[in-house]
Amino acid sequence: MSTLAVNKKAKFDYEILDTHEAGLVLTGPEVKSVKAGQVQLKGAFLHIKNGELWLKNAFIAKYKPAASYQEDYDAQRDRKVLVHKRELKRLIGKKQAEGLTIVPLSIYTKGNLIKLQFAVARGKKKYEKRETIKKRDVDRQLRARMKE
Repeated sequence: MSTLAVNKKAKFDYEILDTHEAGLVLTGPEVKSVKAGQVQLKGAFLHIKNGELWLKNAFIAKYKPAASYQEDYDAQRDRKVLVHKRELKRLIGKKQAEGLTIVPLSIYTKGNLIKLQFAVARGKKKYEKRETIKKRDVDRQLRARMKE
């Protein structure tokens, strides 16, 4: 299992409540591009539309050797996320009832499949983000003193 892309800002901007794993529907050249590491999750989010889960704003670069096949390729198109119906119903309920959001955390391979790890999360306030930064600085200083 190798990690291909990580959304670093997700854990800073959101309080992660629970994580899930799902499959991604990709075209052939997109799969090769993702496996080459040409994917970014910065600013991406998951959206529920017509009873289906969609990944929006994820950037997957055009695969160079298949450029002639991908003439009108949209790198930020919406991509379908594969989850079970009961899991989707649970996500819809949480999103509507508690005002939560669904954010992608990482894309990785599992066997020969490409999987998406996403989380149900609550957005952090500005003061919570400042507390996270302070805690990180204090931990860094403690580790530096322990080495001395």
